[in-house]
Amino acid sequence: MRPFDYSLDYEHLDLREHPELYSVGRGEQGVLKVQPYKSELLPLWQFATVEKARASAAALEEAFARYLAGDDFVGADMARKFLQMGYTRARRYANHRGGRKYDGPVPADAKGRSGAHGRAELPRGEQVDEEKAAAAQVFKQAWDRVAADEVYQRLKRAHRDRYERE
Repeated sequence: MRPFDYSLDYEHLDLREHPELYSVGRGEQGVLKVQPYKSELLPLWQFATVEKARASAAALEEAFARYLAGDDFVGADMARKFLQMGYTRARRYANHRGGRKYDGPVPADAKGRSGAHGRAELPRGEQVDEEKAAAAQVFKQAWDRVAADEVYQRLKRAHRDRYERE
């Protein structure tokens, strides 16, 4: 499988028209880059409260279903990534007041990639923010549902077989 290609000019690429340029990558890679999906899905994404998380997860699952119905694997995978990001960001805010997990700025050569990149993890708060933890669970359940979807799994295999073989 190909790693996610951060060198592409995502601001000017339409990956709906060029799905061959999309690679699934790992986790949430590219979630805030790949157009036109970023513009379509980002307005649906909220995790501050359980109520917002429920509405957001439902809207993202609906988008996922629309993409699948149109055989648009890239869109479905991006919706899956937004659900995954809802879970991870809500968990981060549940564990770290203010949402900062690592100390210091992200190194310039690591922008857009996940991980600590040599930075120290900040200590977790003494108390977990239960609202954010519950919001995270809403996203986790939705993420698990879409990731297990049989049509999604079939389209993912087909995409990787067609475009991501090394």
